[in-house]
Amino acid sequence: MDYVQPIKLIEQLVVVGEKKASLSVRDMLLRGFLSGVLLGFATALAFRVSDGFTGGAAALVMGVVFPVGFVMIVLLGLELVTGSFALLPMSVADGKISSREMLRNWRWVFLGNLLGSLFFGGLLALALTGISPAPGGGLAEKIIAVAQAKTLAYQHAGSIGWLAAFINGILCNWMVTLGVVLGLISTSTLGKIIAPWLPIMTFFALGFEHCVVNMFVIPAAMLLGADISVYQWWFWNQIPVTLGNLIGGSVFTGMLLYTTYGRMNKHVRF
Repeated sequence: MDYVQPIKLIEQLVVVGEKKASLSVRDMLLRGFLSGVLLGFATALAFRVSDGFTGGAAALVMGVVFPVGFVMIVLLGLELVTGSFALLPMSVADGKISSREMLRNWRWVFLGNLLGSLFFGGLLALALTGISPAPGGGLAEKIIAVAQAKTLAYQHAGSIGWLAAFINGILCNWMVTLGVVLGLISTSTLGKIIAPWLPIMTFFALGFEHCVVNMFVIPAAMLLGADISVYQWWFWNQIPVTLGNLIGGSVFTGMLLYTTYGRMNKHVRF
């Protein structure tokens, strides 16, 4: 059968987390790099096709288009730190890997995602400006506007803004990691494309905060001329969003699913 039952699915996710923890540093960096690039492509595409739309229509168009990048990551078996935030805690709880091995994966995949996002962002900025300070057109304006909303708007709100970024990170990765989970709920290529599309479309259309997407959007905007500092990028977005993604993935997807479907005769540890 093409459909994998939830109990069997969680067993598979534990094994996948174990395999991810055993990857070499080279593979984590390379696969993380490629994932950062692919999400950058998908984000730029979503911004481009939404040109001319406003409000809910723009959000829907972007939500429908963005999952193309995530699906490519799933089909190629690449590394996305936000997905690892859910899978590896299951493997730790099941006693298959240690907390140290989990943190090792998170650290190197995060770095790979960051390098890939920065690389694509730099290339896109050059492409949009013609390797000159000339305006980059509608896509550049969209990237700048989104980046400012992701940093300066939170800063303007103060501590409430920081908290909002954190909560938006939780809500985002609750959906993103469900996409990771659903990527294994089918054994067919078509199923692996359609099933993850649903939660990924939901998070992007609702405008929640994804730390890897932001690794592309905000630096690219800075290169395109946005008045955003590195401090504003990290303190008002990257740090709270990453922490929120960690909680959303590990607690609200990983541990909740493991608790109800996992082999709970074992002691849950971290």
